[in-house]
Amino acid sequence: MTNAPVLDVKQLRTSFFSEDGEIPAVDEVSFSVNKGEILGIVGESGCGKSVTSLSIMKLIPQPPGKIVGGEILLNGENLVASSEKRMREIRGNEVAMIFQEPMTSLNPLFTIGNQLIEGIKIHTKIGKKEAFQQAVDMLKLVGLPRAEQIMNDYPHQLSGGMRQRVMIAMALSCHPKLLIADEPTTALDVTIQAQILSLMKDLNEKLDTAIVLITHDLGVVAEVCERVIVMYAGKVVEEAPVMEIFKNPKHPYTLGLLQSVPDVRENKERLYSIPGNVPKPGSIKTGCRFAARCEFVHDRCLTDNPPLYKVNGAEEHTVRCFLHEQGGAVSG
Repeated sequence: MTNAPVLDVKQLRTSFFSEDGEIPAVDEVSFSVNKGEILGIVGESGCGKSVTSLSIMKLIPQPPGKIVGGEILLNGENLVASSEKRMREIRGNEVAMIFQEPMTSLNPLFTIGNQLIEGIKIHTKIGKKEAFQQAVDMLKLVGLPRAEQIMNDYPHQLSGGMRQRVMIAMALSCHPKLLIADEPTTALDVTIQAQILSLMKDLNEKLDTAIVLITHDLGVVAEVCERVIVMYAGKVVEEAPVMEIFKNPKHPYTLGLLQSVPDVRENKERLYSIPGNVPKPGSIKTGCRFAARCEFVHDRCLTDNPPLYKVNGAEEHTVRCFLHEQGGAVSG
């Protein structure tokens, strides 16, 4: 694994503009992804995970959305400053994305083969025969049987798991250096979920592709990720290697997420749930954004926004909480 990250997001700020003014959806988010690494981004619906991924791809609808600050460095190139023409070259070729519902991402009017071949030809400029063979090879790589026959099928003729495998084949067909997977298993049943996750991990190892996996499912994170970012209300509240997050969670929100996961070894009448709801974007102007739901809240949390602190004795572990200012923790 090289020291230079494939993706380096620095102080990213993405907002949506309405009659009520600017509504920040992603607020000064920073993280990096190394070659061959699988990074998980976790949080409840509305925390800014998907907006972060769409910002990286520069697919935020304008208007009302806009990247208003920060940098997105892909192999050192700042995508924020890149033209739409340049982004069309980058999308699919250097960075690709898998969306959560493949039926809305695949065109129902064209065969699987047509859609795979078109993407390959746009980015590689190879002939149709060679593109056809490359598409068949990709379908085989993602574990689809009768690949040649599937090339002639339409999306509605395939099951949900097969469509998701086609989407992964399409995303990887030009061998991108970075793959963003936004809730790739949400619409699938548990057995197919496990197959898709195993497939992504296997392809990550074979092709050395860096993956950003966006999910709300901590079981998925434990299964495939090496490092985890926890987001809340548009901000990163904790970041650590995956085992460190599960063994030694530091932010009250991360603790709440882990306590909410059902444990088959315990017989509980009622599952734990974090009190309250995720705040509307832009509704909290001062203080910690988790303060209204936090059992450890104190006066300072209501007026000041905590920075990221490095956790003592834990490598690469940072947390956005005043509780960790004590005990010699250093502001990151």
